[in-house]
Amino acid sequence: MEVSKDLVNAVYEAVRVAKQSGKVRKGTNETTKAVERGISKLVVIAEDVEPPEVVAHLPILCEERNAPFIFVPSKQQLGMSLGIDVGSAAATIIDPGEAQHIVEQVVTSIGNLKGAAKKG
Repeated sequence: MEVSKDLVNAVYEAVRVAKQSGKVRKGTNETTKAVERGISKLVVIAEDVEPPEVVAHLPILCEERNAPFIFVPSKQQLGMSLGIDVGSAAATIIDPGEAQHIVEQVVTSIGNLKGAAKKG
């Protein structure tokens, strides 16, 4: 599933704004717990995680729980969006706060991408 640069930037922005005005969880374990509890509005997974097995279970779990998820290219950039100095393999938005409209647009885009992928 090819994600546009604009969409990736919107995801980082959504995480940044939600961190300031809403509620986010960072890291693979926190993200996994949030998805399992059904409280994730948007799951963000970094593509450059080594080893990839660290986050390999997340897309499957998200599919099972109907939690929208998206891959972003950089864990470093994801960490910066979360306001931390280190990279983050995964994060989830629990309460988007002022990022609500961005999250809705991203989730709609993800749905459209998945629909296009299934047709293709």
